[in-house]
Amino acid sequence: MKRERVMGINAVDSLAEHAPERIVRAWIRPANRRLEALEAKLIEHGVTVEHADDRALDRMAGKVRHQGVVAEFKPRAPIDDNALERLVAERGRETLLLVLDGVQDPHNLGACLRSAAAAGADAVVVPRDRAAGMTPVTRRAAAGGAELVPLAVVTNLARTLRMLAEHGVWCIGLAGEAEGSLFSARLDGPLALVMGSEEKGLRRLTREHCDELVRIPMPGAMESLNVSVSAGIALFAVVGSRMKS
Repeated sequence: MKRERVMGINAVDSLAEHAPERIVRAWIRPANRRLEALEAKLIEHGVTVEHADDRALDRMAGKVRHQGVVAEFKPRAPIDDNALERLVAERGRETLLLVLDGVQDPHNLGACLRSAAAAGADAVVVPRDRAAGMTPVTRRAAAGGAELVPLAVVTNLARTLRMLAEHGVWCIGLAGEAEGSLFSARLDGPLALVMGSEEKGLRRLTREHCDELVRIPMPGAMESLNVSVSAGIALFAVVGSRMKS
């Protein structure tokens, strides 16, 4: 698989913590204790580390903010439809998925991956077309979450939702105009949280394949939330519900 580069202290540190064998080499500008500690960790794992100045790091990172560290690594490949179905079958009643219907901002995808990893989700599911994929920007925004939770890239989202239903996964779509509240929804058992795109929300066909539509109650002045914020709230509503049961 083609090697990629990851930038940022949190992203590189998480990769070193959870998958050091995938790191090929790293470049660091030792300027503070965090970077020095990260350099020591990488060396301890047998990673070749070179010192580099900001100009060199800027060239390697492109437009992504690097915070003084860039690492070259062998990325975790996204999983496909078949691998996702096997994962769901293996996880059974513990299944927790975050499904993103056409989220196109890589920052939002990265933030969703980070929340999904923190909540212990089994995968983040995205359609192959008209959606953000795994990029350096996504990886940095995920702060290591991209290496902890699989990204499932599926051919047809509606067909995937039908597959989940066949495996007994309850699909909850989040929509601002829905009457039901997220905090009153069924959150036990195998579950998929389905989020819409930043501008248009859930597509009609996606809505039709959801078992339930709910909203996040907002008693304040704001009428909507960023998709990654909504995803985090929904994921941890599930975590809270499962901790009580």
